[in-house]
Amino acid sequence: MAEPLLRTNPEPKTVSVLGATGSVGCSTLDLVRRSRDAYDVVALTAHRNVGLLVEQVREFRPRLAVIGDESLYPELKDALQGTNTEIAAGPQAVIDAAARPADWVMAAIVGAAGLAPTLSAVRRGATVALANKECLVCAGDLMMAEVTRHQATLLPVDSEHNAIFQVFDFDQPEAVDSIILTASGGPFRTFSRDEMAAVTPAEAVAHPNWDMGAKISVDSATMINKGLELIEAYHLFPVEASQIDILIHPQSVVHSLVSYVDGSVLAQMGTPDMRTPIAFALGWPDRVAAPAERLNLAQIGQLNFEAPDLQRFPALALARNALEAGGSAPTILNAANEVAVAGFLSGKIGFLHIVETVQTTLDTLPACTPSSLEEVLHMDKEARRIAADVMERFERS
Repeated sequence: MAEPLLRTNPEPKTVSVLGATGSVGCSTLDLVRRSRDAYDVVALTAHRNVGLLVEQVREFRPRLAVIGDESLYPELKDALQGTNTEIAAGPQAVIDAAARPADWVMAAIVGAAGLAPTLSAVRRGATVALANKECLVCAGDLMMAEVTRHQATLLPVDSEHNAIFQVFDFDQPEAVDSIILTASGGPFRTFSRDEMAAVTPAEAVAHPNWDMGAKISVDSATMINKGLELIEAYHLFPVEASQIDILIHPQSVVHSLVSYVDGSVLAQMGTPDMRTPIAFALGWPDRVAAPAERLNLAQIGQLNFEAPDLQRFPALALARNALEAGGSAPTILNAANEVAVAGFLSGKIGFLHIVETVQTTLDTLPACTPSSLEEVLHMDKEARRIAADVMERFERS
């Protein structure tokens, strides 16, 4: 029988999961399942996966269930007849779910769609476990200003940022020399550009170490995910962009490192299981048990590291340039990438066209300095329009 989660607080922690049917959402609920008395589920949201959401509602009995696609409301309502769970649908309902009182909110909606709901949770001063890179990539300055203004707590869930969070000395940030994000290198780490030109969506989503959704797996394959994480790290930690490095580590055992001015380098290690960083965030400031396989370094035998190849993976340089440009440049980068990845997964463009689409979109759309979420979303929409036009050229060629 699985070991229960250990908590020092006898009162159940109220939790909401935004993006409950995705990979991170399911892993979060797996941890809740293992200690049902410790957690009280307030709200669960999904975009289109009615079947899984219905199963989750029947098991966890949240007070509210929301399906993002309004056309699926009748199906959800019919399936949950006889339950005590309130049913709602549509993007505004997802935002409202995030605003429901809960001690802890998992923000796991993939892409720019997660921006408004996460901001809603932040604005009520919640503890937000952030698994959505785009919130800080697209609206980092705005999001962090709102975190400060509303005294919210932001806990990074990405394994890399969670690792840094665990070993970063926030009391002495001046003692930090650099932070080092590790990357597996994805499934095409050793491929030439010619070999990458021929890869299929099925090959791109087959990550060698992590079990992730299709979009995130493709991001790992192009390594733009590490570029997005670089931008996210800049907003999460009190360092300059020049203090953030990237290191290829194929085994995904060292999740990230912090280098200090005295020469010390602190690393957080573990097996590649998202339930470890999720458990850290779920239990914070306590530690809770998680069922991840325990790390056996003797069995692993050796750990390998190498510098990233910017010629074969130009997305890393694109992201760093977008961060240095500032303003809406990261928003454009992210939006164009989302469009291009969707185009690749649907067979419209080739693998190498993903980054080419992002580059062309950045070159075409001038960056600005957005001062509101509405302006961020406007730039996101414009970037998507241009990226779609760029993809059409690749389709015709």
